[in-house]
Amino acid sequence: MQHEPVLAKIEGLKDQMTNMLSQLIRIPAIGPENGGEGELKKAEELTKILHSIGFDKIERNDALDPRVPSGKRPNILAYYYGENKTETLWIVTHMDIVPAGEESLWTMTKPFEPLVKDGKLFGRGSEDNMQPLVGSIYAVKALKDLNIKPKRTVALALVSDEEHGSDYGIKHLIKQQIFHKNDLVIVPDGGNETGDFIEVAEKTILWIKITTSGKQIHASTPDKGLNAHRVGIEYATSLDKLLHEKYSMHDELFDPPVSTFEPTRKDRNVEAVNIIPGEDVTYFDFRILPNYDAEKVLADAYALAHDKENRTGVKIKIEKVQETIAPKPTSPDAPIAVMLKETLEKTRGFKTRIGGIGGGTCAAYFRKADIPAVVWCTVDEVAHQPNEYAKIRNLVDDAKIFALMASS
Repeated sequence: MQHEPVLAKIEGLKDQMTNMLSQLIRIPAIGPENGGEGELKKAEELTKILHSIGFDKIERNDALDPRVPSGKRPNILAYYYGENKTETLWIVTHMDIVPAGEESLWTMTKPFEPLVKDGKLFGRGSEDNMQPLVGSIYAVKALKDLNIKPKRTVALALVSDEEHGSDYGIKHLIKQQIFHKNDLVIVPDGGNETGDFIEVAEKTILWIKITTSGKQIHASTPDKGLNAHRVGIEYATSLDKLLHEKYSMHDELFDPPVSTFEPTRKDRNVEAVNIIPGEDVTYFDFRILPNYDAEKVLADAYALAHDKENRTGVKIKIEKVQETIAPKPTSPDAPIAVMLKETLEKTRGFKTRIGGIGGGTCAAYFRKADIPAVVWCTVDEVAHQPNEYAKIRNLVDDAKIFALMASS
């Protein structure tokens, strides 16, 4: 196949891609854990777009979830059949996004009012994950517009619930046996500014909720109560120090090359300044190198909590919020890794790097199911930040890579 017509066609679709990205940013798709209604409205809009492009087959495989108004979390599968129907290239992106966060920090535009400026498209979800989602759709559109039948079937999976564990998204689809051992899977949900980094491994993810229970009292009489907030702070600080010192191994495959143990969310406790809290809730986000056993890390947290209880009289409850045990990495010699490496180096003229990350993606669940998967896209890594943006050049150029991988 001649590459030049495909590359030129995608370049000519730049304005359409930008408009579609803007259109999707205007439709929030936030999970119920963060007070949202889920992905249905965005899925319905995307289904219309996919039908207009003319995929050979479009289907929904929804997961039931009574926490959202529709009672379901949508997952869209769209197929463009290739010459070899026994080989499928999957491009897996997610429809859900994280909340906007503190809106006062959005200085360029409001989170769901897209703005194009200086070659960037600002808005929540622009980079994570609408940029590659739109790019994957237009990679197929370019091939169809040129009447090019790809070498292999290219299939898009637009999934729900990636931001909060994937139970209603990719894990649901894997249980439905949608995918096969010889499938080629790329998850464009992580990368770097140059696009030369291919991710083949992830750390174990463990989120915990720590509830410290004491006795609420007026702040002027602290001796009559038990300050859960103070003990909660002390425990969190001690846990942070213990884990970083004990689990300090370096593995240069990963960036960063160490396990991380970060205190993150802090739930509201009391309404007034002059009330000593009787309950305090905080959360940690652990990203643990595969060299370590997550259960041993958790056991250390329990032991430290027990010691703190004995010395202070408070009760400390630790709950798992999310856990994804790191699966075996994808081999750099796996067909999907080799294909992506060769396409990038031939098209962009640089040497690629192979490595692991601390972030969690859908690729981990494929690897756990013994289906090799790689993570790749070209991004500035501004996901989840105020003023999140996608570079329009990255949007277009990554769509070219997707199209070439389907056809080469």
